[in-house]
Amino acid sequence: MMTTATEIARRIRAGEVTSREVTEQLLARIAHDHSVNAVVETRAEFALRCADEADAAVADERDVGPLHGVPMTIKECFNVAGLHTTWGNPAFAEYVADRDAVVVERLTRAGAIIVGKSNVHTMLADFGQTTNEIYGRTNNPADLTRTPGGSSGGGAAALAAALSYLEYGSDLVGSIRLPAAYCGVYGLKPTSGLVPLQGFQVPGPPEVPNEFPNLSTIGPLARSAADLRTALRVTGGPPPPYSWELRRSRHDRLADFRVGVVTDHPAAPVSREVGDVLSATVDRIGRSGAKIVEGWPDGVDPSDQAEAFGSQVELFFALHGGEPSPLSLAEVIEQERRRMSARMKWQQYFEEVDVLVCPASFTAAFRHDERPFEERTITTSYGEQRYDAQVFWIAHASLTGHPALSMPIGQTPDGLPVGAQVIGPWHEDDTAITFVELLAG
Repeated sequence: MMTTATEIARRIRAGEVTSREVTEQLLARIAHDHSVNAVVETRAEFALRCADEADAAVADERDVGPLHGVPMTIKECFNVAGLHTTWGNPAFAEYVADRDAVVVERLTRAGAIIVGKSNVHTMLADFGQTTNEIYGRTNNPADLTRTPGGSSGGGAAALAAALSYLEYGSDLVGSIRLPAAYCGVYGLKPTSGLVPLQGFQVPGPPEVPNEFPNLSTIGPLARSAADLRTALRVTGGPPPPYSWELRRSRHDRLADFRVGVVTDHPAAPVSREVGDVLSATVDRIGRSGAKIVEGWPDGVDPSDQAEAFGSQVELFFALHGGEPSPLSLAEVIEQERRRMSARMKWQQYFEEVDVLVCPASFTAAFRHDERPFEERTITTSYGEQRYDAQVFWIAHASLTGHPALSMPIGQTPDGLPVGAQVIGPWHEDDTAITFVELLAG
């Protein structure tokens, strides 16, 4: 198993391995990948030059960042100077960014080396699969006939296939959490607005910042919870001169956590294979001494909140140039009230509970499906399920803006990864990260 980003950074700083060696090996693995198709563009000469500079800094005993010398990838939709930003759309096939996204600047400042870009679904428009006319389809490393999820499927697959040490993606409709669950890696949707979005945009002039970051969120995917924490620390917070620090976890022992648990719901019934692994995980939490609190938060109607999230997504696309919303101003205001009411109910819940554990998806990775979106279904142990039912379990944290991460918890009998979702309190991302870190052992 490939070393985590945090560990490889430690080894580089300690002189146990050079950044040049690590970067050369990673680039070689990417070049020889002819089946997963996760990394779609690289800049090898630039990366190796950066690696040599990183090694020189270590040799000179200079101060270095927490990701010093670590080669990583980033989702294709982020601007990286000198690399294409196409969003998988042939209309943008020739577009080359002339500046870095803010998150790229911050990762680079922390010492990371962006070696290339990971695949996306066309215009990020599918939460369940990753394919486009420019770069083709990305496959799940656990089973090439199955999806890695979308739209950050390339990044999740790259981590699972040892083609990257760290990845940065985006999450509007579960596009970090679903691929992480399907590929067996970790993925964090931070508290909404925590990580700046500048440079994560459709090709063209820099977008004017807006004050509606409540849905579209960017965050890291990784091979460990510790890597998520490291990545969030170096990318989160407002621009200078403002300062920001990641709020410490409420607890540092698993036994001290108060853990909410929901394992099933009729709107998106959990398949037997996923449910068995999730139940075993809940049993393990109970054996740790942590307090288990079963059921949804008081006052939360999960189906109603999932429906409210769907309305918010429609408003989001209308705001960003999609089809005009049919809602009146009064109806838009009512939708905002629903969203803020939902956030308040969840925040009241987190006064008594530290995290909530639930499925990331009702299914494990399913087979590639090229049918029109509205015709797709997913085969489960209890029969066919609607394709868009994948949205149900990720909808609640997306609606309210709470931090939520996907963690690998085991495998189905067929060897497919199973992920659980952990939702944490508003702006207490490290409480969720620490819980996952302790649970993973």
